[in-house]
Amino acid sequence: MGFLKNQFSSVIEWNENGAGILFYKFQNQEIKKGSRLIIRPGQDAIFLYNGKVEGIFQEDGDYDIESDIIPFLTTLKSFKFGFSTPLRAEVLFINTKELLVKWGTKNAINLPAPGLPGGMPVRAFGTFNCRVAAHDVLIEKLAGIRQTYTVEDVKERIIASLDQLLMSWISKEGRDMFNLQADARNIAKGIEGELDADMETLGIGISGFTIESFSYPEEIRKMQEKAAAQSMVGDMNKYTQMAAADSMGKGGSGAGMASDMVGLQMGMAIGQQMVNQMNLNGGANTPGQGRPAAQGGQGPKFCPNCGTPTTGSKFCGNCGTQLL
Repeated sequence: MGFLKNQFSSVIEWNENGAGILFYKFQNQEIKKGSRLIIRPGQDAIFLYNGKVEGIFQEDGDYDIESDIIPFLTTLKSFKFGFSTPLRAEVLFINTKELLVKWGTKNAINLPAPGLPGGMPVRAFGTFNCRVAAHDVLIEKLAGIRQTYTVEDVKERIIASLDQLLMSWISKEGRDMFNLQADARNIAKGIEGELDADMETLGIGISGFTIESFSYPEEIRKMQEKAAAQSMVGDMNKYTQMAAADSMGKGGSGAGMASDMVGLQMGMAIGQQMVNQMNLNGGANTPGQGRPAAQGGQGPKFCPNCGTPTTGSKFCGNCGTQLL
């Protein structure tokens, strides 16, 4: 009899061999006398009989089906195992852990932008968190027709509606199309709420949604870099700091970096000195003043029109302006 007892014994468990599975239905529907149920941490076990929930077991552990489980089942609590009368029921294992999933837009989203008739193509990447939120809804909508349900199934449904959600939330409140990353947190929060409401109909909850980055076309990125560089060069102090940092980053020597900065400052000083000298000798050629008169038969040392040294000539050798 010991041999027959072992023949009818079985273990009902889920090893979670596949990553990212939200629920798994135990395939053998015949539960024999002597069977045991093993619930691992992060799992719930749900007994189904004729498609209806008989009992939900949430504490992890090793249970004897006959003594620990059946007495708590709604309509099967008086079931008696016989020599050849197995319990015909289904066991559904639920993954209760929160799962992190990476997402990315399949195609570029064309966002309306000034000056771009076809819109500006933008891609986005990030992550979302999902979990089983309602056992009863999950069983009603999915468990009856599916053996398993995975995060890839959730991801596929989310990606299908993500393009419209991104376009809707990006277009709100007149956001800057060229600097979406600055408002990524608010955009993601709005999308999270709508995705959670959508997946709630399947018993799945979206407990987090993030946008890690927006990706623009290469031409747009180059324009942004050029505009930023021009803005930086417009302020000479920032430019010299940027040049020094760039030299250090490329392994340039301190002497070379100092030489470049000294040369730049000398050029600026010489230019300012020339302007000052022109003002002292000739001044600006403004109405009412005319050209500077000769002092002692000598003209200005620099052309008041272009700043070229005169070397005592009556006319500028560069622009032809009369000097005497």
